[in-house]
Order: sequence, then structure tokens, then C-alpha cells
Amino acid sequence: MAKSEQEYRDEIVRICHLVYEKGWVAANDGNVSVRLGEDRVLCTPTAISKAMVEADDLIVCDMAGNKVEGRRERTSEIALHTTIYAMRPDVIGVVHAHPPVATGFATAGRALNKALLPEAIIQLGAVPLAAYGLPGTPALTEGMLPLIPEYDALLMENHGCVSYGRDVWQAFFRMEMVEHLARITFVAEMLGGARPLPREEVDKLFTARKRYNVSSRTRMAPGMPLVAEDLFPRE
Repeated sequence: MAKSEQEYRDEIVRICHLVYEKGWVAANDGNVSVRLGEDRVLCTPTAISKAMVEADDLIVCDMAGNKVEGRRERTSEIALHTTIYAMRPDVIGVVHAHPPVATGFATAGRALNKALLPEAIIQLGAVPLAAYGLPGTPALTEGMLPLIPEYDALLMENHGCVSYGRDVWQAFFRMEMVEHLARITFVAEMLGGARPLPREEVDKLFTARKRYNVSSRTRMAPGMPLVAEDLFPRE
């Protein structure tokens, strides 16, 4: 059953507050959206903390990024959302934030592409790094274009992370998984190096998606994710 616009507004507000509480944004960072139909997007506005967003603060834009409804101004990063919706008809919700550890990897120029956690492999496969683009300009999405069709979450070089899914809650939980993976990867590397699973086990995890009712476009690709054989080839 399709949700009402008010239900979508309430979901976005709840997620905005959670994103702030988790420390994934500071000040006015981040933005959240939902596809309302073929030609409309419900999105957080610019210049407001996600801790303070209320349902009537949200705005409606068309797929060109023009505001069509709402008392506040649109985010300068609306193209990030509309580009994903245009390229992924299956996507209904998008979350963009700056989770600190994942963003640390992004600012170090590193993808989250090691096959470390079964849950992350099943849910995300790998999280690639999109090349930097100036926020608020068309360059922001240029480095993302080859990756959006193949992955459900991306690191954005020197910027943050974006995740998307069949609804805005799936987008949120994918963001949570990205930050969880980043934290564990960081700790493992501090302890001497994260050791990925072998290819055979990773193949089993991709196959297990059906058993866990996980739907994702991500597939095994060379180096995405990196498996044990990639990093520790046999002599």
C-alpha cells in the first residue's frame, strides 16, 4: 500500500533526528529525500540542522531540482538525489551524511572494499569511492555516475557518504552498515591489518542473499570486494 505524503514527511523527520543523534552530521550537514512519484522529490531544505527538522520544513522539488512547494529553500545538493533517482528506478529513498569514520576513509582516498564482515558483504558487497566533485555544482555527481547503477552506497572523496534503497529506512540502515564497517575496518588495521575472507566464502555470502531476502544490484567484481587471495596470494 502506497504511503501518504505526510507519512513520508514523518519518516524523513525521524531519520534526520537519528542521523544527528548518531553524530553523522554537524550543524546543517546532510540531506534526506524520498521519491514521491515520477516527477517529484520530497527533500530536506538547506540551512537547518537535522536535529531541528520538522515535517513542514520539508520541500518538494521536481526531477530537475526546482522547488515546487515549501516555505524553505532547497538544498544545494538536490542534484545528488535527482541523479540517483534518474539512474535507479528501484530507489525510493536517499540519505547523504558525513559519518566520521567512513568519511575518514573517504578523505584518505580509500574505498571500503575489503571482504571483512559477512553482514556487510550480504547487504552491500563493497562500498566504492567516487571521485571528488565540488558540492553544490554539477561536478558533485560526475564521479558517481559509473557507480550508482552497480552499488547501493558510495563514499564521496573528501566529502562523505550517500546510500539509497527501496525506501528511506533501507537507505538509512545501509548508511549505518557503512559506518559500522568503517569502524571495524579501522580497528582491524590499527591491530595490524584487516584480513579479508577467501573468495570461496565470499561467493557463498553473495549466494546467501536470497536466503536472507536481500535484494541488491551489487555483484562480485575484480577487487570489489577484495578477498584474501587478492591481498595474500599463494606463493
